[in-house]
Amino acid sequence: MRIALDQAHNAWLVGEVPVGAVIMRAGQVIATGYNRPITEHDPTAHAEIVALRHAAQLVSNYRLPECELYVTLEPCAMCAMALMHARFKRVVFGARDPKTGAAGSVVDLFAQPQLNHHTAVEGGVLADECGAVLRDFFAERREQYRQRRANPLDAPLPAAEAPDIPAGEATELASEPPSP
Repeated sequence: MRIALDQAHNAWLVGEVPVGAVIMRAGQVIATGYNRPITEHDPTAHAEIVALRHAAQLVSNYRLPECELYVTLEPCAMCAMALMHARFKRVVFGARDPKTGAAGSVVDLFAQPQLNHHTAVEGGVLADECGAVLRDFFAERREQYRQRRANPLDAPLPAAEAPDIPAGEATELASEPPSP
């Protein structure tokens, strides 16, 4: 889980929600991933999916029945189903996700008896540390937002939020009075 936390910090550094994932097989790390939906313009580029794609390419198979995933945040429905389709043996997560968690917080897709594959799930591993990374990230984001609102012309936008306005037009726009 500590490697997954390192991956979460990588996501934070590039302006992504800090979620990290690690895939292990036979005690060895075979793939890692962190959230990339913003930087890759891909709504499916969650940490679990990024790591899953790397692992599948590495072993030349979309099925990974001997693998375990460690992720800092409870998987969403998309990630949970991808992990089950890949036949993961086990999923271990840190913090619970009360809004989109699909391993028990909102729904428990892993426990559905109708599904043809069943993955063992363990939650709450380093939950405090995993949750703290997310809380700190969003606290920082809220503070940046407050600063931009208080000083809209002084506070630069983070790269992921900056509009594509040529430099000359930015000066013109900044000098225009606000519209009512």
